[in-house]
Amino acid sequence: MLPIWERGRASSVRVIARKILRDFWVKPTYADAEQPLKAWFKLAEEADWAKPSEVKQALGSSSIVGDNRVVFNIAGNKYRLVAKINYPYRVLYIRFIGTHRQYDFIEVTEI
Repeated sequence: MLPIWERGRASSVRVIARKILRDFWVKPTYADAEQPLKAWFKLAEEADWAKPSEVKQALGSSSIVGDNRVVFNIAGNKYRLVAKINYPYRVLYIRFIGTHRQYDFIEVTEI
C-alpha cells in the first residue's frame, strides 16, 4: 500500500480505540457520556484533519497542546478527552477520557 502522501488526502481519520470510550461510558457514573462520546467519535472518524488548525476549525472548543495532543471538551465540558494525532497518517490515538477533575491530575503532553 502506498503511503498517505503518495495516495493523496485520506477520506477520514482512523480513531484508536473506540473500546476506551465504551469502557468509560458503561460505568454507571459516566453513562451520560455515551451519546456525546458517540457523536464525537462519528465526527472524528469522518474528519480529514491534516494539521492542528483544521481540528480547531472543526471544533472550536478543542485545545491544541504540545506533542500533537488535542484536548476535546465532551458533554458541555463535563468530560475531557485527550488524543494524540498523527496528522500525516490521519490516525488519532485516544490517550485519556475522564472528568474535568481527573484531567487536572494528568500531564497532558506526556499521557
